[in-house]
Amino acid sequence: MTAWSSMAEGAGRRLRRNGLTGGLIALLVLALAPPTAGAEGFAGPLAWWLLLAFCLLPLVFSVHLLFDAALFRLGASYGEEATGLAAVDDVLARMGLRARDGVVRTMPERLAGCRRLLWLQRVSLAIGVMLYAVLLLDAVVGT
Repeated sequence: MTAWSSMAEGAGRRLRRNGLTGGLIALLVLALAPPTAGAEGFAGPLAWWLLLAFCLLPLVFSVHLLFDAALFRLGASYGEEATGLAAVDDVLARMGLRARDGVVRTMPERLAGCRRLLWLQRVSLAIGVMLYAVLLLDAVVGT
């Protein structure tokens, strides 16, 4: 296994772990919110719509991170970085997700994009958990 393959495999493993963890936390909040944080109190329908939005958003980012992890695993299956990244770009072009422009982005550029996705996932998940805490507090104090 080359240094490129181990780096791409490690990135894919971390993306998969973060995608699954964030998605499971968002699903847990979505599952726990209705029975534990009742609709009584000051929290109106807007709070529930916001909670739904800020729990579905991390799920979307989780799916994207899992897709990126699969692409990194595909790239790691090639021996050299240039051929692995070209294969990833080829898959994205065949799926219609990226235009073929002939420029192969480097691994650090791709990892920077994944870090942005991970940051967006964590921020939206934190907002969703805070909204759940407000709804739960309202249900406890409001009764």
